[in-house]
Amino acid sequence: MGFLSLVYVLFFFFGDKVSCQYETYQWDEDYDQEPNEDYEPEIQFRQHVEYGVPFYQHSLGCASECFCPTNFPTSMYCDNRKLKTIPNIPMHIQQLYLQFNEIEAVTANSFINATHLKEINLSHNKIKSQKIDYGVFAKFSNLLQLHLEHNNLEEFPFPLPKSLERLLLGYNEISTLHTSAMDGLVNLTMLDLCYNHLHDSVLKEKHLAKMEKLMQLNLCHNRLESMPPGLPSSLMYLSLENNSISSIPDKYFDELPKLHALRMSHNKLQDVPYNIFNLSNLIELNVGHNKLKQAFYIPRNLEHLYLENNEIENINVTMMCPSIDPLHLHHLTYLRVDQNKLKEPINSYIFSCFPHIHSIYYGEQRSTNGQTIQLKTQVFGRFQDDDEDDGDDHDNTPEGQETEEHFNPHYYETQEWQEII
Repeated sequence: MGFLSLVYVLFFFFGDKVSCQYETYQWDEDYDQEPNEDYEPEIQFRQHVEYGVPFYQHSLGCASECFCPTNFPTSMYCDNRKLKTIPNIPMHIQQLYLQFNEIEAVTANSFINATHLKEINLSHNKIKSQKIDYGVFAKFSNLLQLHLEHNNLEEFPFPLPKSLERLLLGYNEISTLHTSAMDGLVNLTMLDLCYNHLHDSVLKEKHLAKMEKLMQLNLCHNRLESMPPGLPSSLMYLSLENNSISSIPDKYFDELPKLHALRMSHNKLQDVPYNIFNLSNLIELNVGHNKLKQAFYIPRNLEHLYLENNEIENINVTMMCPSIDPLHLHHLTYLRVDQNKLKEPINSYIFSCFPHIHSIYYGEQRSTNGQTIQLKTQVFGRFQDDDEDDGDDHDNTPEGQETEEHFNPHYYETQEWQEII
């Protein structure tokens, strides 16, 4: 019995040691290890043999040519599949992506079950106006965005649903507009018609005035020779670059008090009314690549001004800023004047009128015989105030001294307009 008692004691002792090992085990050590390179995503797909698309389809249904991700159950991705026709759209789909295909027609049969669509992207296809079934888009009472850019449209699509907020029609061949095409677009906030074949006659009936909520209008790269009439007073961003506009009627912008950005580069402007741009909310003004010979009044809130590639020989700062109000200082911060005919830098009085200016880009100037010349100062750069320094080492150049900086003259020009819509 004494031997057996000793065995029981030893068994109990080692058993307690083993149990203590598990009690003191640090479980979180497993999570501190390096991630497994063979880790598989939570959702795995098998490639479809025929179409080469994910095998899994949402339980509510998905076109076999497309992909319906589980984390976005109302979206159907059919982009970049070399499709020639639109597949049948299930009823529950709200976002439909068909861009970068070879689709030539938009037929009602494909959308016979689709009643909840909010966004349709048919950009970068081969769609022609006569191949769009009449009223095919109008039945979508919830549609907010319609992308038809980069197609072969010859006409403005009609009819469209009243719910539409964003309509993109750039890079087409649109040259005609149905009389009632814009009657129902009462909720449209953004319209892109750049890179089309629009003439003045298409807009002379003031069709654009019907869109009372329009905030952004893009008409760049068309065939306009005059300013479009009857723009809605809600407009904030207007793009008219690369047309053949030669003048701006006096008081043209009186009906556009909310205008924030105006882009009219690459036109044929020669003389503009002195106060034409006196808009209280204007922040960006681009009239580069025209034929302007003198400056004009600069509104107080304007921050970015582009005057490059014009015929300006002298910039009269007094014309730009006839008086200084210490309580209402001008906000101009950036001025671009390269490729004009300036013979010397702008008078230093400009810094009294525009105390916030930090960059003037002179670049190369053109002489009377067409040759390019360089001013001693190519870029004026004003350093930030001391209270804005972060404590790092900076060049100790005094404020206001003219210096050449590593400055990109195209910086502001390449910035996208803010998406506030």
